[in-house]
Amino acid sequence: MGIKRPTREDVAREAGTSVAVVTYTVNNGPRPVAAETRKRVLAAIEKLGYNPNRAARVLASGKSGIYGLVLPNITNPFIAEIAHAFHARAFMRGETIMLGDSADNPHEERLLLRSLISHQVDGVIYMGTVENLALDIFTDTNTPVVVFTYADSDSRCPSVRIDETRAVYALTSHLKRHGYEDIALLTGPPGMKNSFVRARGWCRATGKPQSSAGISWGAYSRICGYEWVLEKSRKGRMPRALVTGNERQALGVLAACADLGIRVPEDLAVAALNGSSDSGFTTPSLTSVRQPWEEMTRRTFEILDKARPAAQTEGTVCGFDLVVGRSCGCAHAGTDDRRVIAAWATPLAESLDSAAGVGRDLPKNERKRNG
Repeated sequence: MGIKRPTREDVAREAGTSVAVVTYTVNNGPRPVAAETRKRVLAAIEKLGYNPNRAARVLASGKSGIYGLVLPNITNPFIAEIAHAFHARAFMRGETIMLGDSADNPHEERLLLRSLISHQVDGVIYMGTVENLALDIFTDTNTPVVVFTYADSDSRCPSVRIDETRAVYALTSHLKRHGYEDIALLTGPPGMKNSFVRARGWCRATGKPQSSAGISWGAYSRICGYEWVLEKSRKGRMPRALVTGNERQALGVLAACADLGIRVPEDLAVAALNGSSDSGFTTPSLTSVRQPWEEMTRRTFEILDKARPAAQTEGTVCGFDLVVGRSCGCAHAGTDDRRVIAAWATPLAESLDSAAGVGRDLPKNERKRNG
């Protein structure tokens, strides 16, 4: 005689609640369940080893409880943090993330998107390898999609992102407040729109045009940052400060400076867009703009939870944080905890601030929420 499998009634009895409440917990709705009650139900499920029939769940609720997440390359710590944040948000909601890593390959990206749709996921969160997104794949489907970070999705589908022009403006302005006048920008390749989005922030802060020799265009990669330093050093044209388009470029810059004996920040101050927890453990610690993952993932799921998310086609713009390390030349008044910089997170991103407390000297308009 086989072992009797635990039922929903068994879970309800163990948790001291009704079968309906167990159903609402397992299906994440349609009615809300109090946090403490949900905790009891989940504990009972764990204790009894109850495994709800997913097929029955889908038929009963029309929802699978699974969301697809397509990212370009999770070997990049910044991208990996996005994956981690969405997993944490989905887990908190009692749902699951199905992750697809396109490995920076647009063809693989299209295959992943089609595969997720065929698995009848409840929605897709999509960060493209290139800005010409494969949104045509969703044309004849009922699967909602939200684009994450900047791309060409406006007027086509909803998106969630920060204002990267304002972010680069904030980084450049921060370096200017140090008294640096010769501030360069290493942005992305000229074939990408976000390279120009980031360049606009530098232009606004410096008053220089996009044709300025102060702007360099290159891949968002470590080797690009490394070779940028080699070239500037070889030509004797090293600026006093540099803003990079992403953290990977900055890592290459720091490595080249170490190899060539260029001191950071004494000889070259560095600040980067889109830092990750790695920013706290570079040498020196890296000043960077950080994105508010908790707020951004929450807003993404709020859009996906709507009955017709496709009706929203404007970008949802969130704030950001300027997290100050040693690389920009800030004098840390007894606060230089790498763990703090690495673990920096401001769920609502209500202000531009600094892990070292130097945000107090920012102009009032700069302390307000960006976005």
